[in-house]
Amino acid sequence: MDIRKVKKLIELLQESGISEIEVHEGEESVRITNHHMSSAPQTVVQVPQAPVMIPQASAQENVDPALMQNAPETPLPAADEGHIIKSPMVGIFYSSPSPDTPGFVEIGQTVEKGDILCIIEAMKIMNQIEADVTGVVSKVYVENGEPIEYGQPLFAIK
Repeated sequence: MDIRKVKKLIELLQESGISEIEVHEGEESVRITNHHMSSAPQTVVQVPQAPVMIPQASAQENVDPALMQNAPETPLPAADEGHIIKSPMVGIFYSSPSPDTPGFVEIGQTVEKGDILCIIEAMKIMNQIEADVTGVVSKVYVENGEPIEYGQPLFAIK
């Protein structure tokens, strides 16, 4: 997307008082958000396989240092824990098909390649996550109902 178009969108956003605008042009898209705390909008330009961020103000300026100190850290899996199954998407982790039923797997349980390990809800769609190896579940890194990130470790299988 042409930078002149992005600048024009920023000007329109500032003049109109709209807080956010998103424009898609082919495979490219731009999303501009005007936060009331800062006078300059933040712009994010996305190009296929090469996202480009053009911030007008530093994101760190608005972050409370006390919040950063209490931020939970994702535990890194140890090399001896076996094969790590990672989340293929962002969503909510569910260990069972419904709240009234037992979980798909437990620590110490043997699983075969293709067995369902959990469900990840993403955009109101329930996605079954299957084991890609045969082995014994040695660790579960997340708890039921917990939000998860892309690439976050879910299970260790030995």
